[in-house]
Amino acid sequence: LAAFHGHLGPYIVLGYRMGRYARDNFCSDPFAMKAAVHCSGTPPESCVVDGVQIGSGCTLGKRNIEIVVAPSIRCEFSGNGNRLVLVPRPYTPPPKGEHYEAAIEHFAEEMLAMPDAELFKVLRP
Repeated sequence: LAAFHGHLGPYIVLGYRMGRYARDNFCSDPFAMKAAVHCSGTPPESCVVDGVQIGSGCTLGKRNIEIVVAPSIRCEFSGNGNRLVLVPRPYTPPPKGEHYEAAIEHFAEEMLAMPDAELFKVLRP
């Protein structure tokens, strides 16, 4: 994740985990699935998009992922006539301070190991 994105942060981890969940539990074919990532459209929230690409296989190059500017984050996946919506649960990042970059990376690493249910809600409309 960090090699692709340039650093490890909570939003890319969140996007990766949501994308991986969709690939593992919804549609394993990255050519049959589409993703719509709802977020502010600006960093750091838009970093979710990079994670979704890595986790789900939906990519800008295949044109099967889009950014939808919205007031809150959610990821909508569609494929094979079905839909899946994943909504992040609230979390509290470390406070900004002298060692913030190290603390935020450590927090992101912890997020990688959290159960899906602690990171996001699964809705199947």
